[in-house]
Amino acid sequence: MGGRLWKIGDRVFDLSRQGMIMGILNVTPNSFSDGGKFFAKEKAIEHGINIAAEGAQIVDIGGESTRPGAESIAAEEELQRVIPVIEGLRATIDALISIDTSKALVARSAVQAGASIVNDVTGGRGEKEMMPLVAETRSAFIIMHMQGTPRTMQIEPRYADVVSEITDFFRQQYANAIEFGIDPMAIAFDPGIGFGKTLEHNLELLAHLDQLRVHDRPLVVGVSRKSFLTKLIDSPEISDRGAAAVAFTSLLRARGADVLRVHDVKENANALRLTEAILQRTK
Repeated sequence: MGGRLWKIGDRVFDLSRQGMIMGILNVTPNSFSDGGKFFAKEKAIEHGINIAAEGAQIVDIGGESTRPGAESIAAEEELQRVIPVIEGLRATIDALISIDTSKALVARSAVQAGASIVNDVTGGRGEKEMMPLVAETRSAFIIMHMQGTPRTMQIEPRYADVVSEITDFFRQQYANAIEFGIDPMAIAFDPGIGFGKTLEHNLELLAHLDQLRVHDRPLVVGVSRKSFLTKLIDSPEISDRGAAAVAFTSLLRARGADVLRVHDVKENANALRLTEAILQRTK
């Protein structure tokens, strides 16, 4: 089997042939993008079902806000938010479920409840138990880059060379993950657009995705509804960011992104499929 492969549970996906849409499901009362619209369990499960129906192969569930300035919450509270939703969705949909957390305790419970991907905004640096847990449970692992913490990350982020520094970070965390016994095929990387980056940093990373790829692992990219879009489209309205995200989905898939993490699933899934119809004719 050739191509860029990502192992998730007992399945292997060739992302060189077909990219994936990861739909965002925030189970928080203070999400920057939806203002806690899906905080109630029933609403969250309903939205997760809709996300899968609209074309998301992955539903990414997070119970702790990682918006700029956000404070951390206790693991017990995060568990109360996400586990009932994961259990409800696992019993209802066939889509893959990802847990967006930096806490090993939350990740373990989420995997036991039905998640098969651990999406860690700290890239495995937040808790020393995270990588051993991923190895033990044979979960897929998204290693994201973030400078600082959500509370501090947008306070004057600085890099000498943002592309080379994040590529080096990926190499280091890849080596650490392998040392802990994580399957290399289960690893994917996310440059963390907006996580400790200025507008210029974000654009530099998006313009050089090809240089960020380490060991031919998949790249996960999320730009959906992020604040840097407002500067590019000259509009402060979150509702105006949707079209910009759809444009990025097409552009970034053509430039090498393998998984697109989005809020507006239907529109982005359509954009991805149209883009791939063209890309397949250029090979």
